[in-house]
Amino acid sequence: MKVAGRRVLLCSCENSMPLDAKALAKGLGTEPPGRVFTQLCRAQVEAYRTALAEGEPLLVACGQEAPLFQELARMAGAQEPLCVDIRDRAGWSDTAAEAAPKMAALLAESVLDIEPTPSVTLTSEGRVLVLGNRQSALDAAKRLGTERAVTCLLLPGREADLIPPSVRALGLFAGKPVKASGHLGAFSVTVAGLAGASPSARGVLAFEAPVGERALSADIVLDLSGGPALVSPRDGWVVVDPRDAVALEKALADILGLVGEFEKPRWIKVAADLCAHSRNGQIACTRCLDLCPSGALAPKGDAIAVDAHACDGHGLCASACPTGAIRFDVPAGNGLYRRLAALLETHAAMGGTRPVLLLHEAGHGAELMAALARFGSGLPAWVLPLAVAGVAALGPDLLLTALAKGVSKVVVLADPARRDDLGPVKAAADLSNRVAAALGWASRVEVAAEADPAALGALLAGERARGVEPAAEFLVLGGKRQTLALALAHLHRHAPTPVDCLPLDPGDPFGAITVDQEKCTLCMACIGACPAKALSGHPDKPSLGLLEANCVQCGLCRVTCPEKAIALVPRLSFGASAKLRQVLKEEEPYGCIRCGKPFASTSAVERMVERMSGHSMFAQPGRLDLIRMCEDCRVVAQYELEEKARPMAAAPPRLTRTTDDYLREREDGKGGNGGEGGGG
Repeated sequence: MKVAGRRVLLCSCENSMPLDAKALAKGLGTEPPGRVFTQLCRAQVEAYRTALAEGEPLLVACGQEAPLFQELARMAGAQEPLCVDIRDRAGWSDTAAEAAPKMAALLAESVLDIEPTPSVTLTSEGRVLVLGNRQSALDAAKRLGTERAVTCLLLPGREADLIPPSVRALGLFAGKPVKASGHLGAFSVTVAGLAGASPSARGVLAFEAPVGERALSADIVLDLSGGPALVSPRDGWVVVDPRDAVALEKALADILGLVGEFEKPRWIKVAADLCAHSRNGQIACTRCLDLCPSGALAPKGDAIAVDAHACDGHGLCASACPTGAIRFDVPAGNGLYRRLAALLETHAAMGGTRPVLLLHEAGHGAELMAALARFGSGLPAWVLPLAVAGVAALGPDLLLTALAKGVSKVVVLADPARRDDLGPVKAAADLSNRVAAALGWASRVEVAAEADPAALGALLAGERARGVEPAAEFLVLGGKRQTLALALAHLHRHAPTPVDCLPLDPGDPFGAITVDQEKCTLCMACIGACPAKALSGHPDKPSLGLLEANCVQCGLCRVTCPEKAIALVPRLSFGASAKLRQVLKEEEPYGCIRCGKPFASTSAVERMVERMSGHSMFAQPGRLDLIRMCEDCRVVAQYELEEKARPMAAAPPRLTRTTDDYLREREDGKGGNGGEGGGG
């Protein structure tokens, strides 16, 4: 039995779960295996070694014993197998007899060739800065100082009560930290009133005169201050309550291991051209900046930039971004949608119906599912688990795509410890539910922060709703807005009670704009500000048009408009008109009063004339007409007006008279007498 070039080894785990190998093979489009094992990790391990020796890539349908199978492969010098859990997620369940479609779906999803996420390298030499004002901070610094280069900064408060170390194996200072920046391997802490410890302190610590404000650098910071951290949570900045001895011991052990090079995913990918943060100094959208708990996002020009070294991959920014400018890139590209499609399509091909999609993070979700399998009823056969890197990063694009592809319900399982990060995904779930309800289905998405396996079991055992039929088969190849458009079109096309337009709440990423016809001068400033290409002009006449399907309600057009003529209208239009350019205001161009050439909108010219009437610059007769002329005629007319208005000009200079002038006058009969007198 082979799947995607891998030989599949199935094991029933001592016959503790049913395995229909023929049904699995049929669903996966392959030949059934010659043997189904019962104890591949123990009594039948030689069969595994034999398979390794044959050199084929292996897929072992077991998650619990993955470390053993991988170690045996390393010992044999063979390629490590791909180990997939189908027991805790499918086989150990009260509905295991119906779980063959689910098992096949889990195997099909696991063998996909997903593009790896780019990584960022953090380098630490192990230099530690300890912050605190208690004896526990000094003791921790002394312990770390036996193996690492350590600096201890004692904060104002109780440093005079501390006993100086008998052997100074660390840098010891006092001062007040005022700001900090950086990441693992490159932290910088600015300290006001930095003072070094006196080497002659005898009874208690004493310090020399402060040297002013200085910056201390470190690879790792152990913060035992007991107050708010100077930086947002991130790798390498370890915050511990100094009164919690157990947490302090764990932190000291972890810090000793933070030496060398570390790879972490480049969690966030930013497309600056789609960013709706600002244009020309006008700020509109700050959703990602307001939500980022790591302080890894900052404005850069008109867009947002991410500090990949500081980013901890919470993903709230990606969930809230209306344009898709910020994308949670784990897995890279559209890997998550490919996994979703493989899971659902394989399940449906084997006769599975009305699946419930369980989105969870690998660690917390796996532990809860294992506990439910061991001590409860297990996951129902129709519940398809899909591990994601961060549930807080999920947006309405994934949730609505899942519904369009036939999922009867989506359950987002979150760790209660990260409950504060769930605002954006809850907003995405709320939007998805409002869309589903408006189209004739009940609410389909639920976000649950659970740590109790029994509560998870009760949540998943509820009544299943009818899914979308037929399920969507579109491939997700574009960005967030394109994906949303495909999902919404399919949901609307097959809705029990379709509507043409759904009113939404302010802040939702769909809508239109209205234009005050009296205020708008068709200056087109809003078109240049729109990041989603929702607004457009016309090549032949002053015209403002809207492509509603592209509008993300970022508000840049509103804050940019000099006339304050634009208002946002949050709504979701399903009709064909939303995909066509709608004219918001249009008029004939204004013709130059001198040459007739059209050069501006009538509204703009009339508004300018109205505002400049009575202004001292336009008091001279004919000056206002300059506004009504094109750029070429305006130059000529302005020169003519300047020639007429020269109150300080001198008299014209006298012309020199020549002999020719006198002769011409004589011929004309004007100088005859003078000539005769001269001759006599």
